[in-house]
Formats: sequence, structure tokens, C-alpha cells
Amino acid sequence: MEQLQLYDMSLNSRMLLGTALYPSLESMCDAINASQTQMVTVALKRELHGGKNNFFWQSIQQSGCHVLPNTAGCKTADEALMIAKAARQIFNTDFIKLEVIGDNHTLQPNVFELVKAAKTLIDQGFKVLPYCTDDLIVCQQLVNLGCKVIMPLGSYIGSGQGIVNPSSFKLLRSRLKDITLIVDAGIGTPSDAVLAMELGFDGVLLNSAVALAENPPLMADAFRLAIESGRKAYLAKRMPQRELAQASTPLQDTPFWHQIN
Repeated sequence: MEQLQLYDMSLNSRMLLGTALYPSLESMCDAINASQTQMVTVALKRELHGGKNNFFWQSIQQSGCHVLPNTAGCKTADEALMIAKAARQIFNTDFIKLEVIGDNHTLQPNVFELVKAAKTLIDQGFKVLPYCTDDLIVCQQLVNLGCKVIMPLGSYIGSGQGIVNPSSFKLLRSRLKDITLIVDAGIGTPSDAVLAMELGFDGVLLNSAVALAENPPLMADAFRLAIESGRKAYLAKRMPQRELAQASTPLQDTPFWHQIN
């Protein structure tokens, strides 16, 4: 199957996996292995507070995955810029998952500060993956600034509500044909991931749905299969929907070997 394209990086897996909230370090490592992901997200503060015996970071390095640092918790463009610059030095990568939160209860992005931060980061050579709303105008502005990957929310972070507005996702796919679209936030079950992929999204970023499952590694494997299935379904193109039934076996020109006289 074709690869997921993130700027100049190509990945075999279409799942990006978060590294927070797991019940244990072992559970996180097992989930990463089961998911077969090639990129994990890491909050900068975990590295800063890890110290020389940072077993978390050692585990991430041993996984062999690419690291996508994020600006989780930032509320202004200036704060996000500071975190992104530090992340570039610590993780030795130009990739950054840009989050600028505008509300403490919904954790929705502040799109005004987000666009401001994205412009500066792109001008400074960062490869920005912005966590944003599913609003077409906001997404288009980010694309116009130079973002080649857009990560709209399916629903509130950690809510597990799934994709609450599929029509917006359809619109984004139809209007942003050449942009990599990854659903970020709100996914709760593998069926949510299937829907995202069937709507034409290129990938899924997960954290809570896997980490808070009773069996994170098993759930990670379930999502792996779901994402692959949804992508294949999108490429295969579904049958047309109809208002009325249509017989799968037409009667016209059908031979009847047992006729009633």
C-alpha cells in the first residue's frame, strides 16, 4: 500500500501514536510495538523533567520510531514558539506538532494564535503539523502559509466522541486534495478510525483511545487493522447509495432450470 507522506518523510504506517497516559512504561512500549507505528508524539516537558535516568526517553529511542515533539499546553503563539525551538534542539528534528490551546474545558485550539505561530515556525524552517479545528477557512489559511499537513480534530481531546462532523471532513478532503490530512483528537474506537479513513483522510493520531483502554497493546493492534481497512475501502471506492432496493440477482436473462408449467 502507498505510504503516508509527511513533508519529505515517507512512512509505511498511517497511525501516529501518543505516549502519555499509559498505565505503565511496559504497556506503552507494547502498544507501540503492536501498532507498528513509525512515529510517536512526545511532549517536551517529559524530556526536560526526565533527568539522566529517563527510562521513558530511553524506551522511545529503543522503539526506533521517529519522534514528533508537540507544544502541548501552550496557550499563546510566543509560548509555542519557545517550546518548538527547544524541541528542535533536544530532539534534533524540524518536525513539530503545533498546539495552541484556547479553552481549558474543551481544549479547542486558539486558531488566531495558531496561525500566527505557524507562520513564524514555517519561516524558520519548521515542518509544522498543526492541531486545528475542522473549519475549511482556518485549514486553508494554514495551507497558504506553507503547512503541508493539517490535523483537524474529530471531537474534543480525550472525549472519545469520534468524528462529530463528517461533512466537514468530506469538505476538507475535496478542497485540500494535495494536503496530507490526519485526524487529531476525539477518536474513541477503531470504527471511528475506519470512518476517518473512509472519508479520505490520510492518517490518524491516537493517544487516549489506546492508552486508556483496558488492554492498550490489543487496542493498538485493533486500530492498526482498522486504519488499514479504512484506507483500502477508500481506495476501492464504495458502491453508490440508493433510496430503494435493487436486486443483487436480476431476473432478466436468468435461466430457470426448474420451471413450473
